[in-house]
Amino acid sequence: MVHVENVNRQSHLLAEGKMANNSWTRLRGLIGVHELSEGQGVVIEPCHGVHCMFMSIPIDVIYVNKQHQVVALDKAMKPWAIGKIYRNSRYVVEVPAGTIERTQTEVGDQLRLTTS
Repeated sequence: MVHVENVNRQSHLLAEGKMANNSWTRLRGLIGVHELSEGQGVVIEPCHGVHCMFMSIPIDVIYVNKQHQVVALDKAMKPWAIGKIYRNSRYVVEVPAGTIERTQTEVGDQLRLTTS
């Protein structure tokens, strides 16, 4: 289980997340997921860009560097969309659409990632 907190905003981006850190889990990501509740999602590492091919729900994508700082945001990426490449990102956090706005997450925010 992965937990991601936005330290600057004192908000939780991910409470019940999964880690995708091998070839298969990174490729799969959220493909096949038909609903994400608040606090659910996935951390994909390493990752410089995402696609929403074969997905059925929109998602928010948070790009994060090695220092756990937010470097870019994609709000409500629609199924079949292809995101930009961010070479300075180390991992991404994929969460339900609306999470970025709800948590007021911004570029430059410091995140804390913990696993259990």
